[in-house]
Amino acid sequence: MVFLASGTLAQGQEQTDTALHISEVVVTSKLTFREVIPSQKLSGEQLNRMSTLSVADAMRYFSGVQLKDYGGVGGVKTVDVRSMGTNHLGVSYDGIVLGNAQNGQIDLGQFSLDNVDEISLYNGQKSAIFQAATDFASASSVYIRTRRPHFAPGKKQNWRAKAKYGASDLLRLSALYEQQLADSLSLGINAEVFTASGKYHFRYKRKNLDGTTAWDTTATRQNGDIHAERLEANLHGIAAQGTWMLKGYVYNSARGIPGAIVNNVWRRGERQQDLNTFAQAQWQRTIGNVFSTKWLAKYAFYRTHYQNRDTTQLPVDNCYRQQEAYFSSANVVELLPNWSASLAYDLRWNHLRADTYRFPHPTRLTHALSIATAIDYRRLKAQASLVETYVHDRITSPSTVTTHHSQLTPALFVSVYPMSHARWLSFRAFAKKSFRMPTFNDLYYTELGNASLRPESATQFDIGIVADRHMEQGFFTHVGLQADIYYNKVRDKIMAYPKGQQFRWTMLNLGRVDIRGLDVVAEASGRVYEDWVGTLRAQYTWQRAIDVTDSRKPYYRHQIPYIPRHSASVIVGLDWKRLTLNYSFLYTGERWNEQENIPFNHVQPWYTSDLSASYQWPLRKCALRVTAEVNNMLNQQYDVISNYPMPGRNAAVSVELNI
Repeated sequence: MVFLASGTLAQGQEQTDTALHISEVVVTSKLTFREVIPSQKLSGEQLNRMSTLSVADAMRYFSGVQLKDYGGVGGVKTVDVRSMGTNHLGVSYDGIVLGNAQNGQIDLGQFSLDNVDEISLYNGQKSAIFQAATDFASASSVYIRTRRPHFAPGKKQNWRAKAKYGASDLLRLSALYEQQLADSLSLGINAEVFTASGKYHFRYKRKNLDGTTAWDTTATRQNGDIHAERLEANLHGIAAQGTWMLKGYVYNSARGIPGAIVNNVWRRGERQQDLNTFAQAQWQRTIGNVFSTKWLAKYAFYRTHYQNRDTTQLPVDNCYRQQEAYFSSANVVELLPNWSASLAYDLRWNHLRADTYRFPHPTRLTHALSIATAIDYRRLKAQASLVETYVHDRITSPSTVTTHHSQLTPALFVSVYPMSHARWLSFRAFAKKSFRMPTFNDLYYTELGNASLRPESATQFDIGIVADRHMEQGFFTHVGLQADIYYNKVRDKIMAYPKGQQFRWTMLNLGRVDIRGLDVVAEASGRVYEDWVGTLRAQYTWQRAIDVTDSRKPYYRHQIPYIPRHSASVIVGLDWKRLTLNYSFLYTGERWNEQENIPFNHVQPWYTSDLSASYQWPLRKCALRVTAEVNNMLNQQYDVISNYPMPGRNAAVSVELNI
């Protein structure tokens, strides 16, 4: 069941003159959360102290993750997990998966960290059976949980204002308002305005194969400006044995698209305006201790206006409008004290319109039905699931055509605890099949679409170890370790490459890709010296992701584009009273920007170091925090994607007031 512990005393309890205040606590039935394999998480103060602007920036510090960043403050940022591709990643925002049938890629750069309380990454899927059917279908999942209002004793309102100014004329203003409307009802509103010129100096150097310099340029990045507004409102409620939530979200942006630097030419005339809106609702209730049900609903409207004013290319001025409606019902029942089962059904409708000539106006209807079961008995946790997905596509131009596709995808997750008296050490494994349909862009776009694309299917295997221990005495207060060896096999893998313009892509089926890797995450915290408290988080990833389609091809068994063999990150934090110091390090090894791993396609490794410091002053009923940060301290000139130079050394300062 679910209940709220407020500041009142239970009836029948002896009262004294001293008031007893109890923090707000939400207790949920064990039916609602039975996770077999834990996730990687960044939450609370960890997110607050990092020199990051968006969810995409924070995800760089997860193992197995590669961020595709096209440069600049407002550049598009997408995430690839374990070389599976962006489209295999399910992104859930407060419990409901974000959809984009147009290109399948969720730009995580649009989600600010100002209102985010936790980011979790699951490989395979979230290994809890009480979830929507769509959640079972993803090859990996990111769960973004926004802030839920919490009120100190005697308070019914929270206010927060934050301002940040930095390089590239960056200015970010945000405000948060929270109101307790009743004992079981609260409101949260978060608004943000973000603007930047996107200009930064860079040095661009390229050499010929014989070692001579082809060109060596120092210039200023142009056409990377952005102006964006975001408004988000959440209404949280607690009912008898249940909870509910309503959310409204609006994101509006206008930005320049900094193009690739080709042959020492970097001027581009691409512009893009985005209006992303959605409203969603969720309701959950537990009946007794044997049954729980969850209902989700969502409607989204996305509008994209793309223009290309480059005089060296044909002018483009197109508007795309995408609609999505989503409904889900998930139900779980406790068959025995340690055995439960679930049944979930999802219905998703997508439609895309555009003002281009003879645009097909595609509509997609997706049905997903899942059954799952989980046991938690002594030293064993296990979960098995089966998802049937049916996709119906229909286009109306130049003639009406319908297509159908269905797929059955099973998954099995197991966690074993070798010690009966403690669960701080466990061994885990999973096997899973998944698939993803080609997007509307993949299939239908002029100069881009490939109507013969086949659905992409994947098989995943993983085995690992988890150690997570809290200590009452000694130097360390917490030590954690996760290590996994995995093997992914992808058939008909769809790869996307920029085709001169960042908005347009080239799509093709690679055929078969063989992916083997190792992920390691280590965490530790403890008292360094007297009042100094330290935290450490380090991760390392090794991946061999090779094309094994055709032994006659020159790129057979070559590493696929933009996947490094080695990558790593380190975050070190030090706290002393009201002072907070944070250092972060990112490393990405050598890669290749085309299918053939030859010197001409080689991309140099890169690394960055970021440093931030913040201090907080208590001011009566307020708290003021000032933060200064320096990013890319060593001023390394690097590309995440070839020909898209990233910023060098840059700094920012922010002021935050909490009331």
